[in-house]
Amino acid sequence: MPAWNSFSYFFGPLCALLGVGVLVLILRWANSRGKSVVAAPPRLGPSDQYGLLVPIASPGTYIEGEIMRRKLQAAGLRANLAETLDGPRVMVWPADRERAVEVLKGSRS
Repeated sequence: MPAWNSFSYFFGPLCALLGVGVLVLILRWANSRGKSVVAAPPRLGPSDQYGLLVPIASPGTYIEGEIMRRKLQAAGLRANLAETLDGPRVMVWPADRERAVEVLKGSRS
């Protein structure tokens, strides 16, 4: 049978405290503000705060906007549907604005 000395009496609790300390550090890191690895939900803004994209249509519902966006995509244009404070907006790059308006006007006729 191995001999137990005074060192082994402190070794078990010391390992337990060290393990709890590591867990505390990991949990503090995981729950700290501003450093989350999970993406924050998008914030709504006015339609002029979406960078270079310009709004070309104001659909009544998100579904109508998605239909418009897909028509533009089928025509070879890059389009985005953004939920703004003013409601859904179909947005395109400034260089594609005239062609996108033509595509949407042609689809209504």
